[in-house]
Amino acid sequence: MAPAIPLQLGKRERQIVETLYRAGEASVAQVLAELPDPPSYSAVRAMLNLLVDKKVLAVRQAGKRYLYRPAAPKERVRGSALRHLVRTFFGNAPADAVAALIDGSAGKLSADDLRRVRELIERAERDAPRPDSISRLG
Repeated sequence: MAPAIPLQLGKRERQIVETLYRAGEASVAQVLAELPDPPSYSAVRAMLNLLVDKKVLAVRQAGKRYLYRPAAPKERVRGSALRHLVRTFFGNAPADAVAALIDGSAGKLSADDLRRVRELIERAERDAPRPDSISRLG
């Protein structure tokens, strides 16, 4: 299983990995161009290779260039990062994290966002075990 990528890395490593998740695949120069207050080209190249060694990134050669990409699919990393966020900042209470999203703490939700959240809640309610069925199972 892949590590919780952005959360178990240093700040600069996280910036690099996040850049590659946005880009999909990029060269050292492309990553360097996206970093705030970037270090030297050789420092970025060294960090990219370290992240390859850690199996966070994968690399392939295209002509004379090396292209880097995330080793794990964004969806798997997203779930791991979200679990870590809920555990760390919301006391392992997913409802508190949802409340922070809905109350606008994380940014304003559009009418479409709210509709989608409502649909997801309704689906989760339909799929959740009923209290009476739980007592019959035990």
